[in-house]
Amino acid sequence: MHRTYHRWDSPILERSMELLVYGHAGAPVLVFPTSQGRFYQYEDSGMVGALYHHLTQGWIQLICVDGVDSESWYCDWAHPRGRLDRHDQYEHYILDEVIPFIRTQNSNPFLMAHGCSFGASHALLIALRHPTYFRRVLAFAGYYDMTHFLDGYYDQEVYFHNPIDFVTGLQEGQLIHDIRKLDIIMAIGRDDQAAWTNQLVSTALWDKGVWHAMHWWDGWAHDWPYWHKMIQLYIGGAN
Repeated sequence: MHRTYHRWDSPILERSMELLVYGHAGAPVLVFPTSQGRFYQYEDSGMVGALYHHLTQGWIQLICVDGVDSESWYCDWAHPRGRLDRHDQYEHYILDEVIPFIRTQNSNPFLMAHGCSFGASHALLIALRHPTYFRRVLAFAGYYDMTHFLDGYYDQEVYFHNPIDFVTGLQEGQLIHDIRKLDIIMAIGRDDQAAWTNQLVSTALWDKGVWHAMHWWDGWAHDWPYWHKMIQLYIGGAN
């Protein structure tokens, strides 16, 4: 299986960033790690192995990025607006550095955003905020009340970074038109502590006429063995 390591000094983040690419062809899948996870986590946790057939057949290509959660959402010493500012820099790194890099490796336009746990939070958030970049979202066991990471602080910027709020507040216009083109797939265990946030986002999406799939698994279902099964069921193919 094709596997390549890449590293560059990000002008946006002003630090070195690393990523791994798996597969030689197919629909590119941008993979975010779990909370404060690293770019090699997806492989170490057996997810790459779970997709071995898809990768060797050239159906998909994984691009597993690093995160900066310890400098943003989990940076307890920083003011909440500082945490949001760092997240926005990370978002611009993804949009303005990683996605152009992906295009140099792969011309397939069917880009997916994917993650498990806090990686799902990243995947859904960036796809909802910037839907024209993506065609599908695969979000497993995500937590979508981002105010939880901001010590009770709230302003307009928090609103636009909190899926529960800004999906509920979406008005007819270009953004919601573009969101309706996304193939959104969420999955979570019924007993997962984040299940209520999935239910609120799903309800808000339906209320706004956004078709999507919300899969409820029995029990907790918040660990890699469950996510191995979920990705094999829901990765699908590029349309």
